[in-house]
Amino acid sequence: MIKQQVVNSKFKLDLILKITQAINENLSIEDLLKKYESILFNELKIGKIAVFKFNSSWERLLISGIDNKITDRIKIETDLASHDDITYISTDFPEHLCCFDFLIPVFHKNSVLAYILIGDLDEEMEGMSPAIKHLSFIQTISNIIIVAMENKRMHRQLLAQEAIKKEMELASKIQNLLIPNHNSLPQNEYISSQGYYQPHFEIGGDYYDFINFNNQELGFCIGDVSGKGIPAALIMSNFQATLRALFNPDTPLDELMNKLNKKVCDSSSDEKFLTLFIGVYNYTTRKLRYVNASHHPPILYNYKTKETTHLKKGCIGLGMLDEIPAISVGDIYIQDHSKLLCFTDGLIELDKGDKMQIGMQLISNLFSNNKNLHDTFLDLTRHIELGKKNKAVVDDISLFGIEFKA
Repeated sequence: MIKQQVVNSKFKLDLILKITQAINENLSIEDLLKKYESILFNELKIGKIAVFKFNSSWERLLISGIDNKITDRIKIETDLASHDDITYISTDFPEHLCCFDFLIPVFHKNSVLAYILIGDLDEEMEGMSPAIKHLSFIQTISNIIIVAMENKRMHRQLLAQEAIKKEMELASKIQNLLIPNHNSLPQNEYISSQGYYQPHFEIGGDYYDFINFNNQELGFCIGDVSGKGIPAALIMSNFQATLRALFNPDTPLDELMNKLNKKVCDSSSDEKFLTLFIGVYNYTTRKLRYVNASHHPPILYNYKTKETTHLKKGCIGLGMLDEIPAISVGDIYIQDHSKLLCFTDGLIELDKGDKMQIGMQLISNLFSNNKNLHDTFLDLTRHIELGKKNKAVVDDISLFGIEFKA
């Protein structure tokens, strides 16, 4: 008797050694399953097995020795989920489970990771059935195998997430290169400028730019693609390249908008569109020509008269229709010391219940005063940082300002 127990113990230790060696050899999940199936059928003489494992949902991991039509009828939530220990499958179970003998739950971190159904091949065999004889051992090796599979899956998922994270970090760095940095913002005897850019995720669909055409003219724009994240960022990056290629002081703004609209329609899906404000300022004549394509109207504040003007003239957003029905180009002379604020809708959508809410009125109050542009931007960015602290930021945020000197 003792000799037989020693033989059985050595037999089981040898099987566990085979399993741990297979795990240490970093076999694939498919190969681990084959090893597990081989041990159950060839070594332990189990005749039927069904393994259901939970990833994001329940899936059939292994079905062997049993008709798939039977396992198709198994509903995890109603047939198995109420059992948290090894359970003999009696007549109280649904009829389609009666071809199995035992239900074995597998736990991982206090949660059920898998359910295993086992049964004998020969229902009328003499002596102790393999399912009963090896029941606890089957539970042990099942835990080892299933948890090893889960760890491999989680490790693979972690590697994939790390790869995505690195790609997103690289994409973020590349996108940031498209946005003017502090040192490249135009500063001269005619104007000074400030800018702020904060995507909601690592990358976003906002964009602003300054282009010094010559010693007399400055081009600038701000845009916002509908949506957030990678799709919006891809459209905006493509748009930035297109705009840089087409935007020049010799091309009328209405003609430019038609060209840009065609490019956006060609490169984006039907549900994506882009709002844009674009302008050209002449230092000598102090004339500003602009088009507002369904963007939030920039705010122009006159230090001398204390008047506020919203720059609204323009057209529909780019990509909304194959052809823009009508385009109105705005012309304005900036005769006095003034400042202009251009922004995306993320600035006025900072909202967190009663904790914080920024709308157009507050933005206008923060901007429409006689503070210089630098101090004005300190006020604006202070509110943005407060919104980030309160988790009130729900969209990409971009803004820039131009102070037109007297």
